[in-house]
Parts: sequence; C-alpha cells; structure tokens
Amino acid sequence: RTFEFFGGVTQLLVPDNLKSAVSKADRYAPEVNTTYAELARHYGTTVLPTRPRKPKDKAKVEVAVQVVERWILARLRHHTFFCLSELNTAIRQLLQEMNARPLQRQKVSRWDLFETLDRPALRPLPSTPYEYAQWKKAKASIDYHIEFNRRLYSVPHALVGEVVELRITATLITVLHRGKQVALHQRHGSGRFSTQPHHMPESHRRHSEWSPHRFLSWARKIGPATHTVVRHQLENRPHPEHGYRACLGILHQVRHYGNERLERACVQAVKIGSPTYKSIASILKKGLDRHLSSQEPMLEHNAPTGQLVASLGTEVKFSSSWKPSEKAILRSSGFSRKTGNGSYRATARTSPFPPPTTFGRS
Repeated sequence: RTFEFFGGVTQLLVPDNLKSAVSKADRYAPEVNTTYAELARHYGTTVLPTRPRKPKDKAKVEVAVQVVERWILARLRHHTFFCLSELNTAIRQLLQEMNARPLQRQKVSRWDLFETLDRPALRPLPSTPYEYAQWKKAKASIDYHIEFNRRLYSVPHALVGEVVELRITATLITVLHRGKQVALHQRHGSGRFSTQPHHMPESHRRHSEWSPHRFLSWARKIGPATHTVVRHQLENRPHPEHGYRACLGILHQVRHYGNERLERACVQAVKIGSPTYKSIASILKKGLDRHLSSQEPMLEHNAPTGQLVASLGTEVKFSSSWKPSEKAILRSSGFSRKTGNGSYRATARTSPFPPPTTFGRS
C-alpha cells in the first residue's frame, strides 16, 4: 500500500536482501523473489537490492526507521490494542503528526519537502490495484490434475508428467507452462476436484497408457481384496480418471511389500470400511498385516468371508501415533489390550467378522 499512500510510483525500489524481496543475494547478480518482481512489473518500476552487508547503501532509510521508533513505537509501547485496525489507526495519527512537524534545521516539515521535491517526480499509479499472488511449482499427474492445498485442478491432458507453475491469488489459480497460461481455476470451489471439460482426453481414453481396465486387471492378479479396493477407487469418483492417483499409490505398495502383504492389508482395509490409500499404506507401514496367521482366507468375489486367525500369545507393540481404525483392526482380529506394557496380545484362536462392504454401483 506504500505507492497508494504516496499517490505515485518511484523509479526504483531499493530493498534489503530479505527473503521476501531477494531469493538469492549477490553483489553483481541478485535473484529477485518472484512475487516481488511481479509487484515491480505491475507498478512499472525496477528493483535494485542493496549490496549484502552494506548499510550505507540506504543510510537515510536507517535514520528514518530510528525516527519512527522514537516518535511512534515508543509512544505506543504502554498502550493495549484489541484489534489490528485499532493499532493501525493510532499509528496513522502519530505518523501524520510526525510528518507535519517542522524539521529543526530546514524549518519545513517532511510532508512539505515531499510535496515539493518527490511528488512531481513520481510516476502515475496503474489503473488496477496490485493483487498479491503466491508462486509454486507442481507436476501434472496421470489424471491430468495438479494438487494445491488438498484440492485438485485440471490441466490439458497433453501436459501429463510436465512441471507447471502456479500463480495463486485469493480467488484464482493460474497454471502456466513455459511462461504461457494453460489453465485458470476458481480457487475456492465445491468438492475436491476442479475439472474443466476441455482438459479431458476424448472419452477419457486418449491417454491410453492408463485405463480402468488396466488398473482392475493389475489388481485382480494380486487378489480379490485388492481388486475390490481398486474398483472402489474408480467407481466412487465423478470420473474414473480421478481415482488413478490413488490406484497407483495402492498398487505400487507391491514394490516394497509384495503381493501377499498388499492383499492381506486390503482385506483388513475392507473389513474396517476404509478401503483408501492412506489406510492401506498405514497398515503396511506399521506391520499390522504381519500379526495375522498366514492361513487367513482371502476374499472371494461375492462369497461370504471366512475368519481371521491369530496365533495365540502373539503380541503387537503400538505407539501413540496409531489411529483408532488401526487399533480396531487388532481388536477385531482376536487381539485385546494388554495393560502395562503398551501392547496388544492375541487372546482368541479365531475372531469372526462380517462380510466386507461391497463397493460399486448397482
């Protein structure tokens, strides 16, 4: 708001080497922060950072800061303010008094000098006010969406796998690729996905490397429980492609844990009604699937589920980071809390559980 206060724009901006203005300080070729550079472009001015560790480059500014501390901050230090606007009002009043006070040597006020010397040299303000924007980088996933603040925004499907730049304001997200705008989204919309129809491949099939059939075939080779979980990801989205990211995350667990452990983790995830990537990854990471007998029957398509079998005396250590759903897996699988040492122990040979929820459309 500085330029609006002055009523014009200066020819140069001379900031310190703080991170909000200078990304990388250098005496000869400083790298200006993207947001700060955009502000300068909007107002038609130039950024010329001071040299590192050279306070004399802006000696007058250092003196002005000292004057403000003595005239304004010192006089307000014993006051109590209950909101920011109240504090700003008090500062504004003292600032006007300070600027109107005559200087000892020149016998004129700072405001008089500004009106005489500085204002005539200012450039006019732009017609539209500057809107603050963040800049971030993101990679377009195979579902042709990028993620920001847990929401997904579509980009043209041809950019799958490409790194794009995001310009984020209070209301809009602009996506740029190699300096060219490729997408524009409202920042706060309903739902988790913001998908523009013209970003989609024809019939959602043009990007043929991935398809629901391929994910389902891959999952079926691992086991029926994995197939059930993957089908749930594909069928419970506005478009199947929105589930590609979660399907990949689930199926890629095979790389670290193998087919058998992934299948058993999916059995447990279906049982507790949480067939999600996060639940399955947590089960595998904490080894909850290891504490069940290898004789545990796998899920059969459209068939009643068997029983989970736990070896008597098996103990499972848990930490405070475990979620209630993860502890529920142990309790429903024949384990009960053993007080005193922070563990669960198998107290029953078998523990029946109801058939898993059938996911999908009728």
